[in-house]
Amino acid sequence: MSDLGKIDRDLFDTVIYPELGADREDVTLGPTHGIDFGVIDVGGDALVTATDPLSVLPDLGFERAGRFALDVVLADVAVSGIPPSHLSVTFTLPPEMTDDELAAMWHGFAERAEEVGVSVVTGHTARYSGVDYSWVGGATVLGVGPHEDIVRPDGARPGDKLVVGTGPGAEVTGLFATLFPTQIGLSPDRTATAQERLADTALVEDAMAATNAGNVMAMHDATEGGITGALIEMADGAGVRFDVDSDAMPLADGVGALCDALDIDPWHVSSCGTLLAAVDPADADDVVGALRDRGTPAAVVGEVTDGEGLYVDGTRQSHPGADPSWEAFASLQAAADGTPDQQ
Repeated sequence: MSDLGKIDRDLFDTVIYPELGADREDVTLGPTHGIDFGVIDVGGDALVTATDPLSVLPDLGFERAGRFALDVVLADVAVSGIPPSHLSVTFTLPPEMTDDELAAMWHGFAERAEEVGVSVVTGHTARYSGVDYSWVGGATVLGVGPHEDIVRPDGARPGDKLVVGTGPGAEVTGLFATLFPTQIGLSPDRTATAQERLADTALVEDAMAATNAGNVMAMHDATEGGITGALIEMADGAGVRFDVDSDAMPLADGVGALCDALDIDPWHVSSCGTLLAAVDPADADDVVGALRDRGTPAAVVGEVTDGEGLYVDGTRQSHPGADPSWEAFASLQAAADGTPDQQ
């Protein structure tokens, strides 16, 4: 059985990347490792676009599940520095989803879209046999703005400061505590605190606050592979070295307790909503302040220097590879179902 999650880099490079259809001059940024959006030139403006699968988790409650699903797909365009503005969405729904459940999910989805100024412009919605929760479709997000306003994940320069908002592990913490409150083994109070982290997956407002507060040279969100993987991608893409102080890293309430209980490294697990930025040193404090003003834990955690790779407390880090949250999820799901874990 193949590993869950994104395909590995070798498979992408040998199968996907060599065949990308027509070679068009208006594609100014195509598929690139470590960059989760593409850019098309349209009449001198930049059209930033990104596509992701849609995950709807009924145990979150359908309205909340809709909001969460949208926040995940908006993140890749938000970190470009261009506000997401338009959305194309496809729902391939399981047959057992009722009309009332669909209505609740869509209300949460559309309400969140309105909050961040995103308009749904086209889509497809249907039920199909053979479809199960949670993967129920996909969405393409668009944003339009000047080419010079685009912030790329590989734009860090020596001398820049590294700013992190929210910190590691928030997405997995909020999801697991909500989906498996009795299986994790935390006290009710700690479980409730961990569940609050689900709200931290919203990234659009943080990304816009950061770019409005100062000269942000690079931004990235921490999805599969966590902040360790994302910081390595940023450093490798820019051809520079990142030096990070672990004691300076913000850690939201509940993350440490849940990750300890599951024996997973919070730096290695998916954390949609965690903002990683390389910022002009003159503006780093202003960017941190703008994030904190929004209630987001944030800090300067390190700096960019000449060299290569990610160093945490002086030790070079390797990419974690497969995200450990997949195996943890399977174990928790097996426990919830009362079936033996096959991992």
